Amino acid sequence: MPDFYKMDFATYSAAFFGGFRSAWLSVFAYVLFGTYVGIGALAYDFNFSLTWVTLSTLVVWAGPAQVILISTLGGGAQLIEVAVAVGLSGVRLLPMVVSLMPLLRGPQTKSYQLLLPAHFTAVSMWVESMRLAPLMPVERRIPFCNGIAFGYMTSAMIATVIGYYLAAQLPDLLTAALLFLTPMSFLVSIARNSSMLVDRLALVLGLVLGPVLAYRNIELDVMWAGIAAGTIAYVAHRIRESLR
Repeated sequence: MPDFYKMDFATYSAAFFGGFRSAWLSVFAYVLFGTYVGIGALAYDFNFSLTWVTLSTLVVWAGPAQVILISTLGGGAQLIEVAVAVGLSGVRLLPMVVSLMPLLRGPQTKSYQLLLPAHFTAVSMWVESMRLAPLMPVERRIPFCNGIAFGYMTSAMIATVIGYYLAAQLPDLLTAALLFLTPMSFLVSIARNSSMLVDRLALVLGLVLGPVLAYRNIELDVMWAGIAAGTIAYVAHRIRESLR
C-alpha cells in the first residue's frame, strides 16, 4: 500500500483533500463520469431542466435511483409511485451505511458528524472507504471519507452537465452503454475486494440467482437474490467455522 495512505493527516482539511485525491486516483471517478454523462443525456431527453438534474444528482446520489426518478417522472407516474420506487432502490445502500458508520465513529465522534458520510454512502464511496479508511487515524476517517465522496460527486456533477449538453449528439445505444458502466465496475471492484470465502460465495450465488429470478419474472428480483445469496453464504460460513 502506498505510503500516502498511511499518512497521519495533521488537520481535518488535509484528511479531506487526501480523500479527494484518492477519489481521483480511483477508476470509480471515471466510471461515474461516464455513467452521469448518460444520466445527463437521459434527463435532457425527458425535458428536465439542467438545474433540476444537477440538483437531483446531489440529493439522490445513486445512479440507479436517479434513472428511476427521471424515467418514472418523465413517463408521467404519480409522485407517490415515484417516491416508493426510488425509496426501495435506496434500501440496497442501507447495509453499506450500517457497516461503514462504526468504522468512522471514534470516541469523540458526534452523531451529526456522521450525517454527511451516511448520505454520501454509495457503492463507489463505500468500496474505497472500506479499503482505505482503516489505514487512517480514527479521528481523520470522517473527513477522509467525505473527501472521497466529494471527489466522486464532483466527477458526477461535471459529467451530468456535459451529458445534458451533448444529449442531442449521443446515440441511444451509447447512452445505455454509459449507464451500464457503473454496475459493471461495482461488480469488478467487489470481486477484487472479496478476501473471505463467505464474500466470494455470496457474490457467486448472487450472480447465479439474479438471472434465474429475472427470467422467472419474480418481482424485486435483485433484492431477493441478494437476501438469498447473502443468507446462504452466511449460514455456510457459520457451519464451516463450527466444524473447525
